[in-house]
Parts: sequence; structure tokens; C-alpha cells
Amino acid sequence: MMSMSTVLDSIKKEILSWPDVLSEPHRFGGLEFRVNKREMGHIHRDKLADLPFPMETRNKLVNSGRVSPHHVLPESGWISYWIKGEKDIPFVIELFKMRYDFLRPKHSLR
Repeated sequence: MMSMSTVLDSIKKEILSWPDVLSEPHRFGGLEFRVNKREMGHIHRDKLADLPFPMETRNKLVNSGRVSPHHVLPESGWISYWIKGEKDIPFVIELFKMRYDFLRPKHSLR
């Protein structure tokens, strides 16, 4: 079984492989991922992923039962996902990919 830090390393390795993504320490602890200077979301220690979405997307995610409203700002567009172990890696990556696709600049077709 993977240790939790290995779980975080696996998530981080995947997200940082995407174009234009950087990570830095988050102001409330943990690791923040950014694309084009905008926050995609962050992971506290290796247990909790927090990501902001438009309310419509946030409501769909919360209503699916897979994520919770944000643990501090439950009325906001932020969601929280508690990471329990390596089986959660693909879903955490999927959440960050949704956010990445939302923030990534759309290249104009010429």
C-alpha cells in the first residue's frame, strides 16, 4: 500500500506534467497548483483537495455525492474532497483536469 505522501507525489507528478502548470506552497498550508497565474486548486497535507468551480459545476459535483461543499466556505463555488488513499488518485486528478480545462486559454483557430 502506498503511503499518503506517495499518493500526493503521484497526483503532483501527473498535474505538473500538464502544460503551463506550476505548484507553490499554499497560503494556508499544503500545495497549490496554478495555471497561467490562476489557482486550479490546492491539497492540504495529503488528505484534502480543495478546488473552485462555477456554481453550476460545483452543484453537480456535490449532488453526485463524490465531493463535499468546501469545509470552510460551504456556500461558495469551492468543493472539498477527502483523500483516503491511492484509490482516490484518479478522481483527484480528474477534478484538477476539469479545472485545468476550464482555466486553460482557448487557442483561437486561425
